[in-house]
Amino acid sequence: MQTLSAMPYKSTRIWLLLGASLTVATLGAVMLGAYSLTWRSVLNFDLSSQDWMILWHIRLPRVLLAGVVGAALAVSGAALQGLFRNPLADPGLIGISSGSALAAALVIVLFPFSTGWMGLYGLSVAAFLGGAATCWLIFKVGQLGAASSLAHLILAGIAVNAMCAAAVGFLTYLSTYEQLRTLTFWTMGSFGGALWPSVGVSFTITLPVIGMLMRQSGDLNRLLLGEQEARYLGTDTEKLKTRVITLSAVAVGAAVAVSGIVGFIGLVAPHLVRLLWKADHRVLIPASAVLGAALTISADTLARTLFAPAEMPVGILTSLIGGPFFLWLLLSRKSGVRS
Repeated sequence: MQTLSAMPYKSTRIWLLLGASLTVATLGAVMLGAYSLTWRSVLNFDLSSQDWMILWHIRLPRVLLAGVVGAALAVSGAALQGLFRNPLADPGLIGISSGSALAAALVIVLFPFSTGWMGLYGLSVAAFLGGAATCWLIFKVGQLGAASSLAHLILAGIAVNAMCAAAVGFLTYLSTYEQLRTLTFWTMGSFGGALWPSVGVSFTITLPVIGMLMRQSGDLNRLLLGEQEARYLGTDTEKLKTRVITLSAVAVGAAVAVSGIVGFIGLVAPHLVRLLWKADHRVLIPASAVLGAALTISADTLARTLFAPAEMPVGILTSLIGGPFFLWLLLSRKSGVRS
């Protein structure tokens, strides 16, 4: 009884911790930079015209875009990890991010006139369509010869990821200096081009996707028991695979379309929530969204302040943090299997 009575207190405490982390990350991101703003002036709206311009046109769009991209990646990672019953799965590892990056690279190198005509939206639309095409290809390859097993799907994703990476490398070889610079920043991730229209589009796509993925929580929880057991409990596993992978592709495509590749957020955030709290997807998905937003905002703040006024691609920082975390997770799972 004591344990049961402590559970609501623990849940409240962790939600408060997540909310505080996001609030601190957001305020820090708004105030810090090559030109700093004081927290008192920001909270009291006591800003000069120059400060207000920096806050409204540069800092706020960037912070909000980083938050929504982090939430999209983390929620997609949580859903895919539940679908594959593997905490090592994330959107980057199954090829969705690479497909989006390949489509953007094709536009930058082979169709540069379209970026001048459509600007940011040309790259965004191409990246979104690339993620959708990759999702469709993974599904088709995973279904060859039999109904799509989860193992076949993840192996197909890894293969497609490798092919997309090779194609991006070839396009990098063909690119001019200016194209190479654009392509490099794109493949490493950056929120430097954040604008209010891109923030609005990202929110419009990501928030409904998070809601729809939360509706899959019950089926994902049943899938933790095993694919056959989930069928016995009434879950249509084939439809669940289609829904989760499609929704994840939409979320990741929308994220990569405006930021480039920001790696490992979809891996780290859901697993940290599991370590701190629980694996119930009714809690895991929204908590991962909050933590993913906080982590991405924090990483972007570091990326633009460590070497200010120069700016570091945010994907470098997330990979520096996420890579060792991935190795630790892999080794801990291996030692757990041995014991």
